[in-house]
Amino acid sequence: MTTHAPRTAEVSRNTAETKITVKLNLDGTGKSTLSTGIGFFDHMLDQIARHGLIDLDIACQGDLHIDGHHTVEDVGITLGQAVHKAVGDKKGIRRYGHAYVPLDEALSRVVIDFSGRPGLEMHVPFTSGMIGSFDSQLTYEFFQGFANHAFVTLHIDNLKGVNAHHQAETVFKAFARALRSALELDPRSVGVIPSTKGSL
Repeated sequence: MTTHAPRTAEVSRNTAETKITVKLNLDGTGKSTLSTGIGFFDHMLDQIARHGLIDLDIACQGDLHIDGHHTVEDVGITLGQAVHKAVGDKKGIRRYGHAYVPLDEALSRVVIDFSGRPGLEMHVPFTSGMIGSFDSQLTYEFFQGFANHAFVTLHIDNLKGVNAHHQAETVFKAFARALRSALELDPRSVGVIPSTKGSL
């Protein structure tokens, strides 16, 4: 049972390219309702919800007649904005999170810091350009959008992998687990901002 204010948010982003609404609860149970028009991308977003224990509702209408770029990037931006809004002043959170996740031959590591300083270092040598109808290059665009708007430092490394589906899935699962760890409330630091500067 949580004793803090609900960490929830709803953010909408409407442009000539995409119309997106993201609703989330950082202290959820992993429920999700996802509709982006890209099946594999929905599958990856579901990993974030389930393994991050975040209730996540994402609806996106994008210009998929062109390609998936705007949809994937803009969902990353909007999700980042929603997480930033929901986490608030960051009092009591652990701040740092990391995870290693395997899937058969693939292994990925993700490390996150709710630093207030956006940054992405991502090294994922995808073995295929397409995973279903999902362009594997857009994985970078998603996480770049998220990092910039959640104001986090994010390191993503695929350490091993032959199957591109497995590579992507380990990345998204490890991201979810690292996110969950970083956002956990530390009972030893209730009400404390985890920084010697006193702000993040």
